[in-house]
Formats: sequence, structure tokens, C-alpha cells
Amino acid sequence: MAKSSDNPADPFKKALSEATKVMADDGDLTITYSVDPSGVSGESMRLPQVTRRMSRDEVLLARGTADALALKHRYHDRATHTKYAPSGDMARAIYEAMETARCEAMGARVMPGTASNIDHKIAEESLRKGYLGLTQQTDAPLAEAAGFFVREAATGRALPAGANKVLDLWRDYIEGQAGETFESLQTKLDDQSAFARFARRVIDDLGYGDQLGDDPDDTDEDETDEAEEDSDQQEEQGSEENSDDDDTSEADSERSQEEQQDQSEAQVSMDDLADEEFTEEAEMPDADAPHEPPPPPPPSDADPNYRVYLDTHDEEIAAEDLAEPAELERLRAYLDQQLEPLKGAVSRLANKLQRRLQAQQNRSWEFDREEGILDAGRLARVVANPTTPLSFKVEKDTEFRDTVVTLLLDNSGSMRGRPISIAAICADVLARTLERCAVKVEILGFTTRAWKGGQAREAWLAEGRPQGPGRLNDLRHIIYKSADAPMRRTRANLGLMMKEGLLKENIDGEALEWAHRRLVNRREARKILMVISDGAPVDDSTLSVNPANYLEKHLRDVIAMVEKRKAVELLAIGIGHDVTRYYDRAVTITDVEQLAGAMTEQLAALFDSDPRARARIMGIRRAS
Repeated sequence: MAKSSDNPADPFKKALSEATKVMADDGDLTITYSVDPSGVSGESMRLPQVTRRMSRDEVLLARGTADALALKHRYHDRATHTKYAPSGDMARAIYEAMETARCEAMGARVMPGTASNIDHKIAEESLRKGYLGLTQQTDAPLAEAAGFFVREAATGRALPAGANKVLDLWRDYIEGQAGETFESLQTKLDDQSAFARFARRVIDDLGYGDQLGDDPDDTDEDETDEAEEDSDQQEEQGSEENSDDDDTSEADSERSQEEQQDQSEAQVSMDDLADEEFTEEAEMPDADAPHEPPPPPPPSDADPNYRVYLDTHDEEIAAEDLAEPAELERLRAYLDQQLEPLKGAVSRLANKLQRRLQAQQNRSWEFDREEGILDAGRLARVVANPTTPLSFKVEKDTEFRDTVVTLLLDNSGSMRGRPISIAAICADVLARTLERCAVKVEILGFTTRAWKGGQAREAWLAEGRPQGPGRLNDLRHIIYKSADAPMRRTRANLGLMMKEGLLKENIDGEALEWAHRRLVNRREARKILMVISDGAPVDDSTLSVNPANYLEKHLRDVIAMVEKRKAVELLAIGIGHDVTRYYDRAVTITDVEQLAGAMTEQLAALFDSDPRARARIMGIRRAS
């Protein structure tokens, strides 16, 4: 008996596991408790760890997470969900959030206790993501707001404070754009297919209809119509055959053997024809056949008219795959040597940035807790009344929000020499500084694989130079450091920018769209993208056979898309090049020596709580 009570949390875990299986209506579920992210994989469900202390927060989070996952397991059909899922990143995020809210609302209808449990889970996640401190709509994720809107409208329950903050920032926009569509919400909750169609209408209302992809219902209707037509034809053929059989039986005695042979030959030819028709029909999808994969997405979400002649030779590659480790170390040593005089100034600016960031991570405490650090300030109560229990305090998690920053560096030939060296060392120092402040950093670069066109241009020439080919070069997008990789392991990768022959031409629009797509797929609450470039997009091969503003127009379209969707905060630094004509938040420097200071001030301004200070430091230029 003593052995079973070694861990006081075990009885609670066992009871929660059994309740979760019942709620999920799946007795075969395997429930585990882990520090890994919670979720369901097949018949295995991971729940947050519950320690021996069984603190109130741990218990409530485990119960809320279990209820949320169990309800989704019970009311969610993966095939239906996949059938209607949009193709674009932002549209899919809204679609996922709305479906999760639907499942939880369904559970709240029949099991009201689950709603309060899930409230605790949402409150915990909102606190972790820093939603309580949001003040601007651009900082709040629209997908989360759409899910909270569905939850509030479906259940009639008030949202936890952090979730309500996100929704309030987007409420007017959602009601203004999709208010009429949401009037039919209550009638859609019970039917996942109907709700999926409803969610797609909401996504269209919110301005992301271009990311929905093909309507799966149109395909289904076409297939059903074809099946009905085939059935009608078969019935008509059957009636004709029955009639023929009757005639044949009446005239059997009068037919000669020659006529019967002719009929057999005719029947053979009809069979051959039927076989050919069956072969053709077998190639057509029927109502029960799986859906064909959707057509490949367009080259650009921002501009459907943007064309790429051949993308099979484009590459997205890690820096360590472009050079041997020994060469990377040599190039990194060369980079350090080149910038030795500048490192002191850059480091001082980085320390200044770190102080400004850490100054906002104010230390705060939760008092009157049952365990933690003894609260000496409340000991007087115990002295005055010995029956009063001791009071403890626990340090709160900082509300410095979960953030990821991407530095997108222009690796074009015009950056060769001192500009690329300074850009590389600034990226290195800033990445290490932000890591110390618990901000993840991704460092990306973009160039092309060849000068004046690569294999794409060769294919275009071989095919007779068709008009309007679009982009005519092979992209090279380089990952110097992924957001999850520590800087100490990827430090040598930045030396690759010193490699002779690496820097070629720059196609900024597609690079920006690539970096944005990577950021949107991240789980962090706040996403920042900083572009460092020294000129307009240039690729001689492309511009020689397309309009002169072809690449520049695409860059403008991508910037407009990123700023409209508001999932990522976008800013830019131009080195000797006025990027304010492209980017809404931008600054231009005339000397590469100013780059470190500009990057530091721009990033520090993004974390400044005073919007007027942010505008003053960043020199924000609003589009006219």
C-alpha cells in the first residue's frame, strides 16, 4: 500500500486519464504526462506534467488541457477537416483556431464543467504569450482572435482576461467584415462540414480569400452530377437491352443461323466499344474516389500574375551545406579579423540593447501562496496571531512576450566587401544579445545561383524564347541560423558571406515572401522581420525580357501583403539606398558604419512600451 502512495499525484493522474478517455469516447487512448508540448498523436495523448506538489495551477492546467484535447478528439473528423482546409498559411491558421473553438463549444453544451476548465488553460496560455500586455492590434494574432470570437459567440461565456484583450483589439474589424456571416454560427456547430464551409466564408470576409484554394464542394457536385448522368444512361441502356431481349425471344424461331452469327459479331463489337468506354470512364474520378491533389500553389501569394519560368533549380539550403566545416571556420576567422576595430562599438550598442530589453522584464511576485519563498513582510501577522498560517510568495513569469526575430540579409554582389562584413558581424552580435533576453533569432540570406540567369534561362533559350517568361534565374535562399539553433553552434556559418563567388544577384520579393512564410509558421506570439538591403531588386536576366519594374512591383506587392496581414512586424534598413519608398517602417543609412546602431535602435524601439518613443526612434514613415 505504501508503494502506491509514493507519489501523491498518481491518484489524480489516474483519475484524470480515465475521465479523459470517457470524454474523448475512446477507451484505447494512451494518456501520458510530459514536459513536452501537449497534443494528440494517433491513439496517444500528452498532457502537462503534474509534480508531487500538485499546485493549483498545475492541476487546473492539466484538467483544462485534457478537456480541450478530449473534446477535439471526440468531435473532430480529420478527413473532413483536411478536405476543406485552405492552402495559405494565415487562412489555415484562422481555420484551425475556429475548428478548435467549435469542438470546445460543443463540449460545453453537454458538459458545462469543461468550459471553466478550458478557461484556465486559455488563461495560462494567454499569460505565457503576454496577451495581457497588448496595446496594439498589430501585436495581436488575428487567428487567435477569430477562435476567441467563435468561442464567445457559441458559449456566451466571458473570455479570460488575456484572450479578451486579443479579441477586443480585433472585435470591431471581425464584426465589421464578417458580422453578418457570424449570425448563422449557432446552426453550424453540430455539423463539421457545414462549419468548415462557414469558416471559409469568414476567412474570405476577413480578406484572405486568395488563400482558400479551390472549393472542394464544387468538385463534389461535379462528380455527383457525372455519377447521376452515368446512372441514367445505364438505366436507359438497360431498358433498351430488355426490349431487345423480348424482340429476340419472339423472333428466335424465325431467325436463321446466319442472322444469329451477325448478331454475335455485332455484340462482340459492342463489347469492345463498351470496354473502351469503361477504360475512359475508369480514368474519371467517381464520387467515392479520393480527391486529386490540388494544383500547385502560384509562385507568389502576393501577386497571382507574378511568373517563374522554372523553379526546379531553386534551392533553400543551410549554410553548412555550402562549405566544408574547415572552410567555414577559416572564413569566420577572416571575418573576425576584418572587423576587429568595429567589434567594440558594436558590442557596446548590443549591451545597450540588452539593458533596454531587460529593463522591461520587471520582477513581480504573487503573494499569499501555499508554498514558495517565505514572505518575511507578512510574518507580523503570524506573531500577532499564531494560528495564522505562514504566507509564501512566488515570482511571476515575466510578461516579456514570446518573440522571434528574423534578420533577412541581402547577399547580392553590391554588398561585397565592407557592407557584407558589417552586416554579418552585426547579425552575430545581435543574435547573441537577443538570445540572452530569451528572444529567438533566425538569420537568413538571399541571392541567386548564377549571374545573368542560370539553368532557368538556358531552358528558356532552348524552348525558343517565349514571351513574358517571368523570373529567369535560379534562387538561392540560405539559412545561416534557424530560430531554434543556439548561436554557439551556428556562429561559423556567418563566415560563409565572405566566400568568394557567393554574392550574386538579388530578387527581394520572393526572398521576403520566403522569410515571411517561415515566420508565420512559428509558434511564438510576436514575430519581427528585419530586412537589410543596399538596393532595389536586380536580376539582369529577368529584367532584360520583362518590364523594367517587374521585380520592383513584385517586391511592393509582397510588402503590401505582409503589412496587410499583420501577422509579422516588418521593418527595413537601407544601406545607401532609400528603402522608405518600399517599406512603411524603414530607415536609410548612408554609411555602413551606422548599421550596428541602426539595427540596435530599430529593435529596441520595437520593444519600447511608449508608442511615441517608438515612432520617434524608428522614424516611421506612414504611406501616403
